[in-house]
Amino acid sequence: MALKSANVTQGVDRAPNRSLFAALGLTEEEMNRPLVGVVCSQNEIVPGHMNLDKIAEAVKAGVRLAGGTPIEFPAIAVCDGIAMGHVGMKYSLVTRDLIADSTECMAIAHQFDALVMIPNCDKNVPGLLMAAARINVPTIFVSGGPMLAGHLENGKRTCLSDMFEAVGAYHAGTLDEAGVEEYVMNCCPSCGSCSGMYTANSMNCLTEAIGMGLRGNGTIPAPYSARIRLAKEAGMQVMELLRQNIRPRDIMTADAFNNAEIVDMALGCSTNTMLHLPAIAHECGIDIDLHHVNEFNAKTPNLCHLAPAGPTFMEDLERAGGVYAVMKELADAGLIKTDLLTCTGKTVGENIADAVNLDPEIIRPIDNPYLSTGGIAVLFGNLAEKGCVVKQSAVAPEMMRHSGPARVFNSEEEAIQVIYAGGIHPGDVVVIRYEGPKGGPGMREMLNPTSAICGMGLGESVALITDGRFSGATRGASIGHVSPEAAAGGMIGLVEEGDIISIDIPAHTISLDVPDDVLAARKAAWVCPEPKVKTGYLARYASLVTSADKGAVLRML
Repeated sequence: MALKSANVTQGVDRAPNRSLFAALGLTEEEMNRPLVGVVCSQNEIVPGHMNLDKIAEAVKAGVRLAGGTPIEFPAIAVCDGIAMGHVGMKYSLVTRDLIADSTECMAIAHQFDALVMIPNCDKNVPGLLMAAARINVPTIFVSGGPMLAGHLENGKRTCLSDMFEAVGAYHAGTLDEAGVEEYVMNCCPSCGSCSGMYTANSMNCLTEAIGMGLRGNGTIPAPYSARIRLAKEAGMQVMELLRQNIRPRDIMTADAFNNAEIVDMALGCSTNTMLHLPAIAHECGIDIDLHHVNEFNAKTPNLCHLAPAGPTFMEDLERAGGVYAVMKELADAGLIKTDLLTCTGKTVGENIADAVNLDPEIIRPIDNPYLSTGGIAVLFGNLAEKGCVVKQSAVAPEMMRHSGPARVFNSEEEAIQVIYAGGIHPGDVVVIRYEGPKGGPGMREMLNPTSAICGMGLGESVALITDGRFSGATRGASIGHVSPEAAAGGMIGLVEEGDIISIDIPAHTISLDVPDDVLAARKAAWVCPEPKVKTGYLARYASLVTSADKGAVLRML
């Protein structure tokens, strides 16, 4: 087996390189073995990453057991919950590309033969999947695992989305400050990615579905010892991938992305998957067209209602059989392809052959779904010519079709101030614009406004539309990723206070009900506002980023 690492460890010409490995304390025996990069995103600011040093040590033990030399290096990660609601959220999505770029640099500069990626939270998973596709050496993923659900004093199970909605309830006068503090101390009880089917857990589950993570990667809770065993297995398995020369682009094929999108629909994943799957596919040379998403939506039933759509959590999905049990339901119905190669070295069909659905309420059988169609829908119309995205599995039935007057805000801060002051009323359509990839810049999540609307009892009567995006913890008629965005001259920039907006989620349509000649006059008079940020990384990002319908990937100059 020819090793890339021979470029830095073998022969007289590479003696200078080898001397630096010696400076690291590596023995000759270690230098002669395959070098496995262990990309660990552990830090002390993200609850989902605080335990990743334990995962990394277990991975390294597995690599050594299987005859490799593991060498750890870091990746950054942002906690979206801590970054939420202020300027910090502008720096969340943009880290996805920093993570991919820096991992590419480290892996190729040091000529690793294989990689084990250890992500957990929102942008870290797609960023490392993008890097894996670019580098294309044998790679496996093992994440940090989900947080356990919290419990209030009355026994009610709870999670981070309840915490954000509690703030809305406080502003509505239905919860006092002591009640808010009870959520503070109980909603996030352990390390791990927040306990609902939010973005981090969505992406970790889809890592299994696309074939890059072992069974349980998305669902085994972070505090469980099974997570440490999984990490050791991943360390051993990457050596088998190296022996067989199985690489990420052998696994992440167009059919694998189709499988992932179908599993996404069944699980009821975060709308952010509609940014990340296209971006990962782009690195694989594959184009995901949002029009095709509705084709998957139409044929895939929604089988899971985890928080925020329902009252169950990731630990429940694990107990019910995990992602493989969901995939078995889909495979038995002929909805996913089972002959695709995965990181186990086996096919999807071989992986899920013995999977069993142990709880038909957590994972509904295919003939008794929560919804007959998938969890995510893409809407098109004059307000979003290139599409916008809604998590329809978390929308109240009475809001699946809605028409109402626009309440227009040019930033999240403007909107949240009016929402908290009681200025939004049943029937309204809140429009938050100039928060897209370019206009934000950085495409902030709108969890504070959506949670405030729900927490104030308006979730069944008010819609929210934005060219920004939403947390996986968002529920309600929250429609994001409007493309083209306002800063790119999109129609959302032409909406005026009181305009009627019509939404029909089952029909996949959204429209601004204003005569064409009026819109043409507004378009002629529209002037793009000055950029909100003119220096630093965000300014560079804004100059390069593409629209949300393309995954907000960066353009090549």
